[in-house]
Amino acid sequence: MKIGIACYPTYGGSGAVATELGMRLAQRGHEVHFVSYAHPFRLPRFLRNTYFHEIEVTRYPLFEYPPYSLAATVAMHEVATQRHLDLFHVHYAVPHATSALLAKQMLEEPSELKVVTTLHGTDITLVGQDPSYRSIVKFSIERSDALTAVSEYLKRETLARFGCAGCNVRVIPNFVDTDLFRHDTDKRNRGALAEPEEKILMHISNFRPVKRIEDVVRVAARTMDKVAARLVLVGDGPDRPIAEERARNLGIGDRVLFLGKQEQVAELLACADLFLLPSESESFGLSALEAMSCEVPVVGTRNGGLEEVVEDGVCGRLLPVGAVDAMSDAATQILADSELHRKMGRAGRAIAEEKFSVERIVAMYERLYGEV
Repeated sequence: MKIGIACYPTYGGSGAVATELGMRLAQRGHEVHFVSYAHPFRLPRFLRNTYFHEIEVTRYPLFEYPPYSLAATVAMHEVATQRHLDLFHVHYAVPHATSALLAKQMLEEPSELKVVTTLHGTDITLVGQDPSYRSIVKFSIERSDALTAVSEYLKRETLARFGCAGCNVRVIPNFVDTDLFRHDTDKRNRGALAEPEEKILMHISNFRPVKRIEDVVRVAARTMDKVAARLVLVGDGPDRPIAEERARNLGIGDRVLFLGKQEQVAELLACADLFLLPSESESFGLSALEAMSCEVPVVGTRNGGLEEVVEDGVCGRLLPVGAVDAMSDAATQILADSELHRKMGRAGRAIAEEKFSVERIVAMYERLYGEV
């Protein structure tokens, strides 16, 4: 099968999953064409059966804002025409589903090109609720040949917020490479992150407000009052300065490491003792799943799709949004009890292997492609 994949190339769950999915499909013999404005961060420069096509956005004085969606449409149309694609699998309704549908209309009739759209969260819960975009998001969802969501939570949100006449939203969760994300990965980085007697608390995200980075720092600070620990923050974004200031104000600035964006996070997660994800909402929580695969317990929030990934009391703890004291108490309890920590870590690994393995989820997408 010849498959086009349109995604954002940057750090974040959607880009990571789209890229990993494409690579796995290529390994299974499919011809995969990535279309994006930059080389996806998890995609090797050369991999058999994979091709990268850059979206070139030209800046004209006439346009105050470069028309990215139109540039994406042109790129998709060219790839579909030249490579005779069977389908486009696009990640995010806007702009990628919109551009793919327009590219399909530009093809000479009759066209058998199909459009499969995967919803990841913000296209529904944030962008889709903006009055400026709501109608185009609804149009793009309803006109897709197949529609998937990464969690039951996101499926419910999609149907509730858009009505979505005639939509059959199939839940296909994100997945994790359990061979890559594992507990026994080389831990040579641990000595550079913390002292031998210190526990490592870790958080990975794009540092947007929805991630509640201040809560990450506050939970870590209160945990450090009871347990010798360091906080390692991986990623970057608009709320990083807020986190830096909060750490200084709480007197833990010298025990917080800001590593910025990192392409290879598996070896970092293997060094962690606890993963913190106190988000306002998560449509899925891929970073939590990757931590679980490394046998790292998770302390997060009971809100959204994270409840479908982290089993409360089994592989970590889920608490109300903003419950900093309760999260700190949970973190302290897990870190102080080596047997509980080990039990939760192994349970998380088992869940990752059983429910979210690469083989299981990629096969689900292949079946969907065949049906479409």
